[in-house]
Amino acid sequence: MRSHYCGQINETHVGQEVTLCGWVNRRRDLGGLIFIDLRDVKGLIQVVVDPDFESLFATANKLKSEFCIRLTGKVRARPDSQINANMATGKVELLASEIEILNGSDVLPLSLDGHQNNSEEQRLKYRYLDLRRVEMTERLKFRAKVTSEIRNFLDSHDFLDVETPILTKATPEGARDYLVPSRTHKGQFFALPQSPQLFKQLLMMSGLDRYYQVVKCFRDEDLRADRQPEFTQVDIETSFMSADQVMDVTEKMVRQLFSRLLDVDLGEFPKMTYTDAMTLYGSDKPDLRNPLFMVDVADLLKDVEFKVFSGPANDAKGRVAALRVPQGADKFSRKDIDELTKFVGIYGAKGLAWIKVKDLSQGRDGLQSPVLKFLPDDALNAILKRTEVENGDILFFGSDKYTVVSEAIGALRLKIGQQLNICSNEWKPLWVVDFPMFEEYDGGLTPLHHPFTAPVGVTAKELIEKPETALSNAYDMVLNGCEVGGGSVRIHQQDMQQAVFEVLGISKEEADEKFGFLLDALKFGAPPHAGLAFGLDRLVMLMTGATSIRDVMAFPKTTTAACPLTDAPGFANPEQLKELAIDLIKDKAE
Repeated sequence: MRSHYCGQINETHVGQEVTLCGWVNRRRDLGGLIFIDLRDVKGLIQVVVDPDFESLFATANKLKSEFCIRLTGKVRARPDSQINANMATGKVELLASEIEILNGSDVLPLSLDGHQNNSEEQRLKYRYLDLRRVEMTERLKFRAKVTSEIRNFLDSHDFLDVETPILTKATPEGARDYLVPSRTHKGQFFALPQSPQLFKQLLMMSGLDRYYQVVKCFRDEDLRADRQPEFTQVDIETSFMSADQVMDVTEKMVRQLFSRLLDVDLGEFPKMTYTDAMTLYGSDKPDLRNPLFMVDVADLLKDVEFKVFSGPANDAKGRVAALRVPQGADKFSRKDIDELTKFVGIYGAKGLAWIKVKDLSQGRDGLQSPVLKFLPDDALNAILKRTEVENGDILFFGSDKYTVVSEAIGALRLKIGQQLNICSNEWKPLWVVDFPMFEEYDGGLTPLHHPFTAPVGVTAKELIEKPETALSNAYDMVLNGCEVGGGSVRIHQQDMQQAVFEVLGISKEEADEKFGFLLDALKFGAPPHAGLAFGLDRLVMLMTGATSIRDVMAFPKTTTAACPLTDAPGFANPEQLKELAIDLIKDKAE
């Protein structure tokens, strides 16, 4: 139907007759001439319709935004005074000789211009229109380039693309499974995979050595801007490679990706331990563009009478940390501090102590704070010395359980960094390593990553005896405060895997029922193996500067895991439910 794409017409086509297909981006009537900006997937071109061609002009008069048309004309150079440097085709235009309306368009339910302020509900309900916006089209095209670069890199490094099942058994990945009822096995359910974790390990036990897959995964969890019920992973697994080797090859892949697609040199990725990340930044995915960091001061406050400080300072599970904001004393009014106090309350903090440093040479008289009267000179001076404050600074304090302080002051650090615009405008990648093997949850232990991660430097017996102190051989790739990839060395020996299950309170019977196939496979010469999975949606979101992964996905769900476009989820046909031996229990309110 067409000879060329709109966005590919240039000076080399001057004098040629071309046929284009696309949508009317805009129509303008100027001085008896009609100008049409015609758009397709490759870009825009200006079309001129001369009134001397009456029938053609009459057809052009009928055109409205988003009419789908086929158009033939001769390419000509624009006069120098009319060149549009903001368009790739801005040096040429098309003098129309034929126009065919392929399909008209009703008045649009949302705006498609660059200043659109459509609600997200509108955008998702009419996603096929939202995707016509150049910004959205370019993001999906960029996503395709990212996927292609990743595939090419992994193919060139001898990784084999292997598909794994979508219908499988539930696995403990830290979120709820989406369940699929079986018609042929009434009362039983498949689960949609939260990741291909066990299958990729089995592929390594099959001797395939290096595997990858760009794969859909599913998690039935509460959503945020960077979460979706179905998402895409770049899944990687290797045999006979150490953690450092896996990090090395995947770091090279990401560095090549940024170099080729963004012309950005990420440089070497530094490594930071989990302990240092939590101590300094209160997060296991620290944003290193922000220069602020926490300083622990609990040891300086154990003997003060002020219980708000001394209580957590003397608690083995407590923490007292200070956040120094250089030259921040005059930037935060009492009202501002009250707002910040409410903010940290979201994370469980009961308050936010602070000290403004006006003039250190005046001692106490040069400081301003409602908590000064509770701090003896020796403790106060020690805090000022350790935090290295200067005149004009402000100190914020968190004092509570370790997790509360870390989360609250870590979030405060990010908020203040944005408010004061002190974050650098650059890419800051790093590896976070040496994670704890387990964390406390609901009176027991749960794996910090997943139960197939190998511990570092302990036997199965030692792990059972002291699980709280064990470190995992895991590693997360972090970029500008976002975890873009996470992986680990896997357990490849049956006794260690059984030991982990025992620590987690999974009985032998339950382990055999849920993971018997894995435990069996570990008996037959399973090789050492390790891997990593990247969140493709999140990576593309960062690379394109989008604020939500929904803006780099073709057909995402809302924050309630619904699809306004198709009105999914929906109710099943009663006959289908009968075939599946499922009966719906109505809510009492109904």
